[in-house]
Amino acid sequence: MSMQIIPAIDLLDGGCVRLKHGDFKQCKNYAVDPVELAEEYAGEGARWLHVVDLAASRDGASADIKPLLRLVHKTPQRVQTGGGVRDETDLQLRLDHGADRVVVGSICVTQPERFAGWLREFGPDRVVAALDVQIDDAGVPWPRTHGWTQGSARSLWQLLDFYGDKGLRHLLCTDIGRDGAMTGPNLKLYREIVSRYPDLLVQASGGVSGLMDLEQLSQTGVDAAITGKALLEGCFTVSEAMEVLA
Repeated sequence: MSMQIIPAIDLLDGGCVRLKHGDFKQCKNYAVDPVELAEEYAGEGARWLHVVDLAASRDGASADIKPLLRLVHKTPQRVQTGGGVRDETDLQLRLDHGADRVVVGSICVTQPERFAGWLREFGPDRVVAALDVQIDDAGVPWPRTHGWTQGSARSLWQLLDFYGDKGLRHLLCTDIGRDGAMTGPNLKLYREIVSRYPDLLVQASGGVSGLMDLEQLSQTGVDAAITGKALLEGCFTVSEAMEVLA
């Protein structure tokens, strides 16, 4: 089965934006309506959409997530959404409003037993573990949490070993150094994840800048590539990407 492309929309205060390296001070706004953008991507053949609610990430429980729920409700394609998911209520709310999968970040790293419980409660096809990693000098990937400000006591490999018998099915992995930088994806990282954990459906995120990046990613064995900025900047279209991947 060929790798699928999942367009990403980052929502902030109802608008479509991109952050560089997750930094709110390096935020670029795009003059496009998120719902219209989602419809455009669907029209070009994207079966899934990845939506990140940056307001929920930034503001926590006080965040206004109505723009997110409105977008999830109106999109024609299936949606996975993350950003600020801190408890079962956050997760259930997004599922109740039509999300097909909910992406969970920091909790996967800081409270692995709790996240394992969510995998059992909601089912492995409704929950995605999002692990943002920083590669150390020895080449070992270490998860970072809380907007990449905090480190982890477990490496990516130790964490995925833990989840090995907990039912984890969907992994979204981002190399922080590549995110929003359009410098090419970390192919070595994805090849190693797929090699070590062949049963995981891996979503690659970060660094895609052109069709060649997608071609190379497809050869690593990942299930999907998430791309936001390259599409927004007009580097290629969803239909062009799907043609290359077919």
